[in-house]
Amino acid sequence: MVEEKALKDTLWLAGFMKDYITTYVGRYKGKVAGWDVVNEAFESAGGAMRETIWYSVMGKDYIAKAFTYAHEADPNAVLFYNDFNIERDTLKLNATLKLIEDLREKNIPIHGLGFQMHIRMDIPDEVIANALKKAADTGLKIHLSEVDIIFNTHNDTQYGGEQIYTELTDDMKKAQAEKYKNLVKMYRSIVPKAQQYGITFWDFTDRDSWIDGFFSITDWPTIYDDNLQPKPAYFGVLEGLKEEL
Repeated sequence: MVEEKALKDTLWLAGFMKDYITTYVGRYKGKVAGWDVVNEAFESAGGAMRETIWYSVMGKDYIAKAFTYAHEADPNAVLFYNDFNIERDTLKLNATLKLIEDLREKNIPIHGLGFQMHIRMDIPDEVIANALKKAADTGLKIHLSEVDIIFNTHNDTQYGGEQIYTELTDDMKKAQAEKYKNLVKMYRSIVPKAQQYGITFWDFTDRDSWIDGFFSITDWPTIYDDNLQPKPAYFGVLEGLKEEL
């Protein structure tokens, strides 16, 4: 009876997934260029799979099914796996790359890897560069999908922030601008042009950033300030886009 119920649960959830993906991807077929088909399948740190309802009921195969259903709904869409901390957590990055390798060996349609790139000022550029190089070596399109850069720190859990800095100084603004500039230049120089999908920011003002509320800290992670005015970070991004490599 237990095995029979587990099978019924698996079939029902797989059917629900297929219907959901087919409906939404199909609705925007030809209008939406790319989709984050599976998001954050791994735990915050390390290479273990996140214990979601999808994984608990369907096993790791839920990821392959999601990509297959999305491709069937829109064969021309670019399909991404998207996650956070993979720019600095080697175990998580390696697990992600192994997942991609396994999917491709099974001819599952996956076209891109999204680095959320919620980073801290203290993450060395060399670490980020190494992660981008490994990702680019897959030949997939690379998307910096949720970029922001914070000064304080946290433990990746809700309300788990540590308030180290209480005010934003001019020196901090300049350092953040340099970090943004370096990130953009790394993306342009490490990821081949044909694999560059784009850079997307996660909110564009400090006033509306998710960081403060989620981690219960005050921070200044975006390229615009509370008054919707461009910070030095904004001009750092521009420099990173314009400078010759």
